[in-house]
Amino acid sequence: MSPKSPESAFTFLAHGAAIQEFNVDGQNIVLAFPEANFYKSHNAPYFGETIGRTTNRVKDAQIHNLNGKTYSLHSNDGPNCLHGGAQGWGKKDFNGPVPVNRNGKEGVQFTYLSKDGEEGYPGTVECKVWYTAGKELGKTVLDVDYFNLNPTSSTIDGHAITLSTDQHLSLDPNSIPTGEITAHASAPKPNTTFFLGASSPSFDDCFVLDPPNIIPLDTRNLPLRTLVRMSHPATKLNLEILSTEPAFQFYTGEHIEVPELESSGGEKIPAKGPRAGIAVEPSRYVDAQRSEWRGQCLLKKGEVWGAKSQYRAWKE
Repeated sequence: MSPKSPESAFTFLAHGAAIQEFNVDGQNIVLAFPEANFYKSHNAPYFGETIGRTTNRVKDAQIHNLNGKTYSLHSNDGPNCLHGGAQGWGKKDFNGPVPVNRNGKEGVQFTYLSKDGEEGYPGTVECKVWYTAGKELGKTVLDVDYFNLNPTSSTIDGHAITLSTDQHLSLDPNSIPTGEITAHASAPKPNTTFFLGASSPSFDDCFVLDPPNIIPLDTRNLPLRTLVRMSHPATKLNLEILSTEPAFQFYTGEHIEVPELESSGGEKIPAKGPRAGIAVEPSRYVDAQRSEWRGQCLLKKGEVWGAKSQYRAWKE
């Protein structure tokens, strides 16, 4: 099912509650597949998927000292659990989309019930995802959207990028935070524009705006802040990504590898390779389940975890 949003700029899929189209001036600026079945067979990069139960990596695929025990998760990224495991929420069929009016705006809602023990996680969780469209797209919960503001190009070469911070989580060799927050060696000072080339600079890092001890479980009542701005001189398309979240993963797509495919109508679908798109993932800290950061993500019975993000796109 691929219904258009009220503004007709967006197309959504029940599989992963994914954004399949985000059209600006007649151009789809998100990496996507033209048919839903390819999301099940070839979506290793997580194009458009809603991520859960956890975003990013959990060290050694284990949650220690929770309910007096250790929980073993699915290891799908070396020793770690990535994006909720091999069959995380992005690989599930959600119920929806259901048309809704949310805070005076027309939109769609998706729901999914994640049962106790799914991918090793404890407890049963109900996930609700809302998309509302106006002059911008609002969404609650977190997903992985890859952007290319020059859709006729096979790479992100030429994109102008502005990051709101240069502070990031330092990582060990397995891409797990060491606990230190430092200035990123390849990032300029905050709110300074730089350009991406065909092969560099490369990023796959969690940038942080807030210290770990002030982050509420539900951030939706916090003000939206700009995380990343991007544009491309060839198309004059612009995108601003805002969120209530304290951190965001900025990834230049080095590991994208999707072969050439053939549609059900026999049409060739071009391959997508490294640096085909840019992912910006608003989130909590990577490996936030560790004891000193657990308040960001530990959901107890009856509590609500929430996040809100917004996309603003236009042509100059």
